[in-house]
Amino acid sequence: MLQHFFGLIYLSAVSQLVCFRGTHAACPVQINPQRVVVKFGGSVSADCYTSVLHDGIGWEASEGAVPMGEDSLITWRVSNLREWDIQPFCFINYNDSQCGSWLPVTVYKTPDSVSINTVNRTGPMMERNQYELQCDVLNVAPVQNLTVKWYKGPTLVDLNNFSDTINTPINKSSKLLIRPDRADDGAQYRCEAELELGEEGPQPPAKVSSDPLHITVYFKPIINETKLPSVVPVFRGYPVVIVCEAMGNPKPKISWNLGTNDPVYSETLTITDSTPEVVCCIANNSVDTTTRCVKLSFQENYIPLILGITVAVVLVIGVIIIIIYIYYKKTRMGII
Repeated sequence: MLQHFFGLIYLSAVSQLVCFRGTHAACPVQINPQRVVVKFGGSVSADCYTSVLHDGIGWEASEGAVPMGEDSLITWRVSNLREWDIQPFCFINYNDSQCGSWLPVTVYKTPDSVSINTVNRTGPMMERNQYELQCDVLNVAPVQNLTVKWYKGPTLVDLNNFSDTINTPINKSSKLLIRPDRADDGAQYRCEAELELGEEGPQPPAKVSSDPLHITVYFKPIINETKLPSVVPVFRGYPVVIVCEAMGNPKPKISWNLGTNDPVYSETLTITDSTPEVVCCIANNSVDTTTRCVKLSFQENYIPLILGITVAVVLVIGVIIIIIYIYYKKTRMGII
């Protein structure tokens, strides 16, 4: 706090000094680079030079100030920059007046941590309910250069920027509303804090990512209608096995309602002549219950009769063919 207080006093004094000296576009000084970006606690330097005769050139800054000298080039340098609001000013005494130029300095700090959590919720999510995810970014600066990016798996789904003009490190939060469905069960969300500091900043931009948040989505059972049609033909005397499969989370429990007080707990059901004409599969989990009823179309078994008639017809045709053959053979031999 004390360092920041003296820094404010310095900036106020320099501002007043510039007002008295005057600055103008024709001031014959050039600063290279024209803008610097430095990590808090890092090293930084910039050159100020002129091509005209002068009565002195120097740097004024809350850290690394350089006394006025007579050279044409003078360097501002700080090996361990600890000032957040520093504004170095290169000045020159020229033509009985003094002018100069500011060096824009951006001091940044990557977050101490980035974390993601579900607001006011623990445990599994329910399908189609709305939930709020929060990304907490701790101790980052400058926040106006911060972008929080939200990812679902590898896909960018949202991003947030901030308009704060504070240069010192602060904590920021970003929120994302989601309404998951069953396809999102097992999905991973994560957030990423990125400091975009321009060409002078680190390339690629500095990023800190949260650990992934794995979500579990509970949804009601859905019975596979392909494996369990609404009407099942059954020949009397021939048992048929029907199958009830259901998707759901948690995994559904399957039972059959045969019109009695005793359900049958199994995914399969063997249909016999004594089975009721309508049976219902019940899939149940903690979310909801789904029921699918099947009509059994009992049919008489005509297969043995058809087979008997077919065999008889074949035998008759065979006998006729044999008789015709014998008659034909005797005719050729002149017996008849």
